[in-house]
Amino acid sequence: MKLFECQACGQPLYFENSRCESCGRRLGFIASTQEIAALEPVEEGGWSAVGQPGKSFRFCANAQHDACNWLIPAEDPNPYCRACRHNRTVPDLSSPQNLGRWRSLETAKRRLFYTLLKLELPLTTRAEDPQGLAFDFLADPAENSPDGPSILTGHDNGLITINIAEADNAERERRRHSMGEPYRTLLGHFRHEVGHYFWNVLVRNDPSLEGFRRIFGDERQDYGEALKAHYVRGPKENWQEAFVSSYAASHPWEDFAETWAHYLHIVDTLETANAFGLKVRPRIGRGRELAAEIDFDPHREADLNRLVTAWLPLTFAVNSLNRSMGQPDLYPFVLAPAVIAKLAFIHERIHGWNGSREAGSDGHHVLEAVTGGLNSRVGTPQSA
Repeated sequence: MKLFECQACGQPLYFENSRCESCGRRLGFIASTQEIAALEPVEEGGWSAVGQPGKSFRFCANAQHDACNWLIPAEDPNPYCRACRHNRTVPDLSSPQNLGRWRSLETAKRRLFYTLLKLELPLTTRAEDPQGLAFDFLADPAENSPDGPSILTGHDNGLITINIAEADNAERERRRHSMGEPYRTLLGHFRHEVGHYFWNVLVRNDPSLEGFRRIFGDERQDYGEALKAHYVRGPKENWQEAFVSSYAASHPWEDFAETWAHYLHIVDTLETANAFGLKVRPRIGRGRELAAEIDFDPHREADLNRLVTAWLPLTFAVNSLNRSMGQPDLYPFVLAPAVIAKLAFIHERIHGWNGSREAGSDGHHVLEAVTGGLNSRVGTPQSA
């Protein structure tokens, strides 16, 4: 993500800020310009943005719950912003616990939409398409009724269901340990589940489907049986050689969604590194191989080679910093050559969906370009 500053006083801002801590001005995010605007009230009850005379805005309807800081043009009839209009169901907000958890979900979801909008990916709501992207944020009834069914986080033809218990840090960590996962975050959930939606949009009815099957496998195998086998028998042997996670090995759809999530991890984190002007120059004998200057926009970069070759030095550096603080690795994953081929496929589908790049590429030429200058595996080992 880029860096933001108050347009009135220059104070550095976080993406989630709704008020400037320096000058006290109200702040709002404008999706069309991807800027956080410093605001002035106008007579009609709306807001004007500093530096945008003649334009009037109002806040997303979810701002009344302190759950959104995005702005809508005053003439737009939709009460919700570009992110919140995809909500189909929210939990009972009369419960303080539900409200707090839902706010955390919305914070993560807005970061997801920042990246999706930056990548200019196609986004349709259920009002526009019966299989458009929609979210159900549901509370687990088992909390109030021991006999009630548990809400499962998942995806069904564009509808993403999130159990709001995932917003509780202790519960999420418990689930991470019970499932043997090295990484589990709200933002990671959103990025994974939306990958299923974009498989439907970018691959299912596209000429690239055959390329997908060559790289990820045949998605026509029984999905339910594949997941059942994964949970009963455990991860496939030597899954690290071809998959970004053990869960990715369960079925080609899950492999795509897991790899999609990692692609979004990479581009968003590289943009933040670029915004800070980061350069990695390790002072060791082989430091030249781990040097990088992240001086490009990863959302616009057509060459996946630049993303991957910058990612290794960056993750090695930040993982080392985390270990210096006694924290687990920020990125506890290894990118095998087969995973890089899958990232290449996703990269080309994102850049090719609107005709800006040739559609249907299988990513092998990108894989050769990337791995030609790297060791066989990219990333930090999961154990030290």
